[in-house]
Amino acid sequence: MNKNNRNINSEIVEVVTDTSKNLMRWEPAVGNEFLNFLKHVSIPEESKKILTHETQRILGRCTPPDLDIGGETGLVVGYVQSGKTMSFTAISALARDNKIPLLIVMAGISVPLARQSSERLKQDLRLDERPDRSWQQFNTKDPSWKDSGDALRRIFSAWQDPDVSELDKQTVLITVMKNHTHLKKLTRVLKDLNLEGIPALIIDDEADQASLNTKAKKEGEESTTYACIMDLCTLIPNHTFLQYTATPQAPLLINIIDKLSPSFTEVLTPGSGYIGGKQFFIDHPELVFTIPASELADSESQEPPDSLITALQTFFLGVATGIHLGEKRKNKSNRSMLIHPSFHTDPHNKFYQWVTEVQRRWERTLEVEDEDKAELVKEFEDTYKQLSKTVKEIPSFKELIPILLQSVRDTRPVKVNASDGPTPIIPWRDNYSYILIGGQAMDRGFTVEGLTVTYMSRGVGVGNADTIQQRARFFGYKEKYMGYCRIFVDQQLKLAFKEYVEHEEDIRKQLKEYSDSGKPLSEWKRVFLMPNRLNPTRKNILKDGYISTVFSDKWFIPGRPYGSVDTDEKNREIVGSFINVTTFVPDKGHPDRKNIQKHIVNERVPLQEMYEDLLAQYLITSETDSYLNTGVLLQLKTYLEKYPDETCTLYIMSQQSPNSDWQIRKRSVNKFGRIPTLFQGAYPNDTKDIYPGDRELGDKKRVVVQIHRLRVVDEKDKIIANDVRAIAIWIPEKMGISWLAQPQGDN
Repeated sequence: MNKNNRNINSEIVEVVTDTSKNLMRWEPAVGNEFLNFLKHVSIPEESKKILTHETQRILGRCTPPDLDIGGETGLVVGYVQSGKTMSFTAISALARDNKIPLLIVMAGISVPLARQSSERLKQDLRLDERPDRSWQQFNTKDPSWKDSGDALRRIFSAWQDPDVSELDKQTVLITVMKNHTHLKKLTRVLKDLNLEGIPALIIDDEADQASLNTKAKKEGEESTTYACIMDLCTLIPNHTFLQYTATPQAPLLINIIDKLSPSFTEVLTPGSGYIGGKQFFIDHPELVFTIPASELADSESQEPPDSLITALQTFFLGVATGIHLGEKRKNKSNRSMLIHPSFHTDPHNKFYQWVTEVQRRWERTLEVEDEDKAELVKEFEDTYKQLSKTVKEIPSFKELIPILLQSVRDTRPVKVNASDGPTPIIPWRDNYSYILIGGQAMDRGFTVEGLTVTYMSRGVGVGNADTIQQRARFFGYKEKYMGYCRIFVDQQLKLAFKEYVEHEEDIRKQLKEYSDSGKPLSEWKRVFLMPNRLNPTRKNILKDGYISTVFSDKWFIPGRPYGSVDTDEKNREIVGSFINVTTFVPDKGHPDRKNIQKHIVNERVPLQEMYEDLLAQYLITSETDSYLNTGVLLQLKTYLEKYPDETCTLYIMSQQSPNSDWQIRKRSVNKFGRIPTLFQGAYPNDTKDIYPGDRELGDKKRVVVQIHRLRVVDEKDKIIANDVRAIAIWIPEKMGISWLAQPQGDN
């Protein structure tokens, strides 16, 4: 590159090749089971192609079925409500095609969630309607499970018998609730079987919940459910433990030597029509409304808050529209509203009472033609005007008025908690419209059919990012009716969801890039964007701590910029290659400065080139410096995605002119081998009239990079490393974005 051309933009053409086969340990074959599964599911053809590619790639990274002994843990990351169940159902179908006879699905920690997953597997694999006997499904919750050992023994013996036709061998699908009671039921039966030569997939749905060791900080101790999972894995000589989740913070941050720390990861592509955090909180903020602090669930009000009234009117108008369009007559159509006031059940009762009272009052009012009805209709019309701003082809208000009574009267409110007995199962086919009122039971994994309006009057709570995100039941395949969707949340929760979007996109992007690299996940630096108002996950599962910080109007100064002879030489080459194609001029300053206080500078270096060609290439040898440096690079990369034309300032320290020698500065290390003071101080110390000090140089509203040439000595002035290149980076406030890092060690 010509020295004078660093400011010229150039186009880079990247050739992308499909490296999937290079990443896989073996290549699964697509057979009739998987092809018939694809015919059965109702998704677009393009989505089927993506599903096929991702399913083959996931299974191909699992333990090969022909190994006698092997164990693998993989992490599959999707968005909330984005099709994770379809993915592991597809994995199950492909597993049968590839002679994997045992599938165990850990399907939630509650009866409703376990039943939901079990029924979905049965439906999509067509277990009750297909003409063959390729599958046998078992459920540890069934009373007959304790006597299932003989049936399993016969099935597995057939797989171990080479004379039995492949078509006559059955695949075992076991669904088990994720708690120690049911897991112990499972292992009691399996431990009496010969599982040699029986490869298995253990699928952990919502893997960040309940599975991980909640006693991780206590050396040698294991929580009950975690211990049961360890026992299960030990029983099966050839297995892969596949973790499925939309919130991967917990599996990623547990100690990398933990059996449940994933060795590989795959990121799922959402199908067409998916609506997630970005669409709601970034692209269409008009769909998100703030509940005033005075109207939150913990208020003392005895009357339903105005925001709840608006939310109910919005929902009933949507129901009326659905009835007008004929949706109510369709078995697979629903309209739902979700009210999530608290973790505790007392507020559920209060909101349930409010909803039922409002429904009865509106029913009576809409039945009689009088002034009260006219006033209520006027209120609905005001809400209709707001709704019509986001719905393109909404029926006229006059067409909806006659249907309002029906929409209010026929909507069924349900408390979704265990306060009055077992948590109710929603009979979606029985009714068109529901208002669901609950808390934890409607968090993680709970599917709400046709959800349009969400009223979440609880706050951030303890601020665990994964927990907050799992409350977002309003994400899903809603593009066709997105205009009817409304989210009512407290201001702090609204900000938390908005900030989470950047974190989620960053971590998915990093995992995707690392997955494509083919490197084991244990080598990935746990550094990712994390809103400072949130914690990544609950702390009791994390044996190792983490750093949560941000560089904002702050220097990143390496403490140990030297390493091996080869590393130092490589860094000299990296720095030399960059500065040799950059034009410099002497910096301005007081004429009485000492030579060591004079530098050369370029104040218009493209930050994108600085990032790609120098900072991202430079080798960091200290673990602590490495994590901090990775965080700095993450901040720069995030900013450059929005502002690619940003420039920065580059100083070559202690070089008087472009043609003079680059002076070496001597720096001593402390007992830990780190340089406590890299920067040259001010001169004179009291007035700084002649030299302000290294840390004051440059325009602090932009990135400032300083490259120092060092001779590093110990406390006895013995040379440790000579001719070292040290890079210090100033990050301005405008690039300040918080991130999290979890070092796995230090040097």
